[in-house]
Amino acid sequence: MITPSRFFLFSTLLLVFLALTSLSFGAVSLSFLDVINGFFEDSEHYFTIHEYRLPRTLLAIVVGAMMALSGALVQGVIRNPLASPDVLGVSHGAGLAAVLYMTFLPDASTNWLPEVALVGGLLAAIVLWLLCGTSSSAIKLAITGVAMAALYGSAIDFVLLVKPLEVNNALLWLTGSLWGRGWPQLTSLLPWLLLIPLGLGLAKHLNLIDLGDDSAVCLGTKPNIIRLISLATAVGLTASCVAICGPIGFLGLIAPHLTRRLIGGRHQVLLPATLFVGALLLVIADLVARTINPPIELPAGLMTAIIGAPYFLWLLFSLR
Repeated sequence: MITPSRFFLFSTLLLVFLALTSLSFGAVSLSFLDVINGFFEDSEHYFTIHEYRLPRTLLAIVVGAMMALSGALVQGVIRNPLASPDVLGVSHGAGLAAVLYMTFLPDASTNWLPEVALVGGLLAAIVLWLLCGTSSSAIKLAITGVAMAALYGSAIDFVLLVKPLEVNNALLWLTGSLWGRGWPQLTSLLPWLLLIPLGLGLAKHLNLIDLGDDSAVCLGTKPNIIRLISLATAVGLTASCVAICGPIGFLGLIAPHLTRRLIGGRHQVLLPATLFVGALLLVIADLVARTINPPIELPAGLMTAIIGAPYFLWLLFSLR
């Protein structure tokens, strides 16, 4: 493990470096001087930097941080290292709601997508809560969550089959990509950033819940209320990100685990550090997706899944 001060210093420098790299590379590679000049309107690279790469890079940082924090909150509340918005089916529930909205109401405004996805994520979380209860084992939660995610995924496929004429927008959205996203999408996501300080403020209570419900109550914490607030915050973070960028798998599972291995499990440090790790992972995934075979772009969700699926299998075996 490394000290928190070194972690935050190194993470900040690395994030700045990756952000500049993301601005420099793509279908057309630019020098550092071209990137700097691209912020000025009279530059020939203004559109590439200011209107395309800059909002996309900022969106990758924001979405990565929000989804990582969501995963850390879910794991902290359930005290289950296999828990995450992806594995618990929240992302797929939000995705199903968004696909239903886009296919059955093709003329409706996309400005309502975050709210629709939020409802879908909340319903998915409630269904899992009803099926498993509050004291389920890690295996039961993981298996039930994967089963529900598969059910929601099958429902998405069915909707796309019965509505083939409205399938294009839904398919583009389901790839889990930052392609085509810009300032409007980043602006619509900004109000949801208010959930981040709310999630960070739960750090002390999550530490007490780690001691057990009885100990937490004796120390002045109400576990059931903290669980409700934490899960609602996690669902809001995930659903808003899924509505903007589509389902980006495994990010909420990987980022908290990597952070915990680097600096430990104390939530006062873990939660803010997870923000950095999630942002770094998604910026790297999007950068690789854009530059591995330009001008063709791979979905960022595919890159996170390539990392996350083997990691999840290793986690299952190591915690058996």
